[in-house]
Amino acid sequence: MIQKLELEVKETIEKLIKTATNFDVETLNSIYHNNLQVIMINNLGEKMISSKQMFIDLFKTKRDNKDVPLNTWSEFHHIEAKGHSAHVILSRIVNLTGKEQKIILSIDLVKEDNRWQVTREVIFNSL
Repeated sequence: MIQKLELEVKETIEKLIKTATNFDVETLNSIYHNNLQVIMINNLGEKMISSKQMFIDLFKTKRDNKDVPLNTWSEFHHIEAKGHSAHVILSRIVNLTGKEQKIILSIDLVKEDNRWQVTREVIFNSL
């Protein structure tokens, strides 16, 4: 049975998926913590690290280019919430390289200002 905090965290991640896939930059800005760090590791083992501003700019560009909304498919594997911190592991299907592919995300959150905020996303291309 999912606990109250875990349900709040799941709802935040579902909101994140909905807003990110539709390039809703304003809502993303409130879900992403000011100290957000996004670490992406591709299937060649290459690492790229982005800040909140870099990631927000990516979604702004997609919005301004009127890109087609992204796939919203997700599968939650693990949700853990204790006090003011949480961790989520999920799979997503996204178009990062011109074709849709399955990725795995490890997401850390903190509860500040009466809301859950994403502090770190680690994104792995699934092989």
